[in-house]
Amino acid sequence: MKKTLFLSFSLLLLACTKEIDSSKMGTNNNNSEGVKGDTTKTVTTSKVTGGTTGDTTKSGTKPIVPGGTTVDTSKTGSVIINAAISSLNCGNVQFIGTLLKGLSANSVGFTISYLGGNGKNYNSQTISSTGVTGLTATLQAGTLENGNGSINYVISGKPLSIGIATFELVFIGKTCMINLVVSNVQQPTSGYGENLDDIEGNIYKTIFIGTQQWMAENLKVSSYNDGTTIPNIIDKTQWSNLKTGAWVFYNNDPANNITYGKLYNWYVINTSTNGNKNVCPTGWHVPTDYEWSTLMNYLGVSSICGGKMKEMGTSHWNSPNMDATNSSLFTGLPGGSRVYNGIYEGIYRYGSWWSSTLLNTSDAWNRALQTLDPGGSRNNNDKRFGMSIRCIKD
Repeated sequence: MKKTLFLSFSLLLLACTKEIDSSKMGTNNNNSEGVKGDTTKTVTTSKVTGGTTGDTTKSGTKPIVPGGTTVDTSKTGSVIINAAISSLNCGNVQFIGTLLKGLSANSVGFTISYLGGNGKNYNSQTISSTGVTGLTATLQAGTLENGNGSINYVISGKPLSIGIATFELVFIGKTCMINLVVSNVQQPTSGYGENLDDIEGNIYKTIFIGTQQWMAENLKVSSYNDGTTIPNIIDKTQWSNLKTGAWVFYNNDPANNITYGKLYNWYVINTSTNGNKNVCPTGWHVPTDYEWSTLMNYLGVSSICGGKMKEMGTSHWNSPNMDATNSSLFTGLPGGSRVYNGIYEGIYRYGSWWSSTLLNTSDAWNRALQTLDPGGSRNNNDKRFGMSIRCIKD
């Protein structure tokens, strides 16, 4: 009787057991909900929130997810980690190098800062130029700072024409349009050019510096190149409340115009508020921040380029006018500035010149030379400041 029961139990156990063929086993499907799946096929894609798929046939593969997200499929129970920033400072772009038509980009790039990084990894990126084509901007993969930081793009390729090369930058959901000037190499790299006159008959020396042609004197005009008058605003309170273009003589003294030219607020330059007018002579314009960087990079590192741009001696500069050689013939003079509250300061000590590039809604970029500094500085100031202007050829 006992043998009969044991035999029956053994047969029952055998009938309820199904042999598993290990030769047909596929990758592990974590089917926690009990849905039947075919385990005889290798899974090649994994679905990620947002519709992105990645190859999981290799251990440790990290499929790319828009916005800098990566999924680590090498470990069971992995989580999505999002790289994030609060903002991208499109107005705070620093440029390195010069782009010339038909020549391969060499040591050219730009750096752009961001705010509110969360310390996570971001992916590499490659952007092709529009406008002037033939160029590529490349960002290497990296890790965000916990807080504020910057990212660096390297430019490669050969620009096919002169003009503006535009890169539409999209970094972790933030967008900037980056414009780089491509110049023609067929011009002198130093020395004086032909004189230039403005609409009022003022005559200016011009100079070649690298691939650019600049005015070698500060602007003196009191109207746009279409003849529209720019107001001369002397009163301090009225000056501080302006949202439109205006100019002054330093300390309201016309004698300063002869040597130092006029001081202009940034609204003179802003085409969105001045009716799309140009204060420079026809065929010339107020330089962008990038064009200022091109000039100073050509003359050397920022710690020495200022000396090459300052007028020599102390006829106009206070002593010591450090390392001033004026080897570039730029002949930078210490015309001072008018502060946003209407106060004048800095004549004989420093000169400052506007760029046409905004930092944000209230400030714009400019360059300065100082008697106590052999270098040149890149600054941003309130648009109500009064500063000198130098024009550059289109």
